[in-house]
Amino acid sequence: MAVVIEMPKLSDTMEEGAIASWLKKEGEFVEEGETIVEIETDKATMEYESPEEGTLLKIIVGDGQKCGLGDVICVLGEKGEDYSELLVSSKKKASPAAKEEEEAAAPAAQTSAAPAVSVETPSSSSNGRVKASPLAKKIAKDKNIDLAGMQGSGPNGRIIAKDLGNLQSAPVSSSASASFMSSAEDQKVNVSMMRSTIAKRLTSAKNDAPHFYLTRSANMEKLFDWRKSLNANLRVPEEKVSVNDLMVLCCAKTLARFPEVNSSWQGDHIIRRGGVHVAVAVATDNGLVTPVVKNADKIGLHQIAVQTKELIGQVKSGGQVDYTSGTFTISNLGMLGMEEFTAIINPPQAAILAVGATIQQPWVDEEGRLCVQKRMKMTMSCDHRVVDGAVGAKFLQLLVSYIENPLLMLG
Repeated sequence: MAVVIEMPKLSDTMEEGAIASWLKKEGEFVEEGETIVEIETDKATMEYESPEEGTLLKIIVGDGQKCGLGDVICVLGEKGEDYSELLVSSKKKASPAAKEEEEAAAPAAQTSAAPAVSVETPSSSSNGRVKASPLAKKIAKDKNIDLAGMQGSGPNGRIIAKDLGNLQSAPVSSSASASFMSSAEDQKVNVSMMRSTIAKRLTSAKNDAPHFYLTRSANMEKLFDWRKSLNANLRVPEEKVSVNDLMVLCCAKTLARFPEVNSSWQGDHIIRRGGVHVAVAVATDNGLVTPVVKNADKIGLHQIAVQTKELIGQVKSGGQVDYTSGTFTISNLGMLGMEEFTAIINPPQAAILAVGATIQQPWVDEEGRLCVQKRMKMTMSCDHRVVDGAVGAKFLQLLVSYIENPLLMLG
């Protein structure tokens, strides 16, 4: 008996999904538990295993297309089975977005179910598609590596990331480069599920939360000296401390003293969060994501360094990472030379700290003497529904004191 496979909910914040790549073609047999499709969510591209066995009778949502949760993406059943009535009954509960996608894709579906963005090769698999994980495909694209004909070390010869570790990029001909440079045509870039979700959240945050901004600079000399001392006595390389790790600790200790900032607006009430969980903004090809360092005020600096490196590694490899439990966010563009900038609050948090580059500049010290100091500017964006101006100013005042005198955090 024919059954429909619906778009599954693969993350807690997922509202719709996109088909990254079908791993089976129409007419092929699918076993229960066999990976059938790669689905792009708002957080990552994930493999989906078929909950049923049977012949893949029809692909409803093709490669590169989006649909809502619960919408039909394919039909499984016995070969030659009539599934038309099943589709009619399923369409009655389909979302408007899914119907729109189906109508737009109708001409292509009538001729074939050929994927829109798959990589084709005559030798990689029986159905003509390169068998590779999403991460392997990304690495191949970045390194300009041709996957055609490669034999992977994954299940059923699937190419995985480690298979590409020692391969070099294919050379780009000068004529191709010149052609690319001289092209003046507009390019259409499809929006990933992750970037689409980021766009919606940031638009909502900017429109809903009344932002105001507070800027302070801090003398980084003692913090840098502390970092140098810590890194000179490392037990393991993974514990090497970065400036960002230091900022996570300083912010976490400050948040523990200011529960008003470690809060979130809930419409008719404010929640003061029980734990201090600092989110760290990380740039990816699909946009900015914010993995969370849990209980950052209670763990040591080396633990923060190790945890942050692990989180960034998981983000880069497309792994599952917690993005939702953060109570405060740090966005650091100092490594890119940005001296000062403002950031949009990451809801439902009440504030985000934009950290700039440390630069040497003339400064009049407390004694009235002109000197040169290593100083860094920070701008905190605050949700005025939760954080008042005076509270935000006092928060930054304490934060600066921790940065300029790290020993105060030990008291």
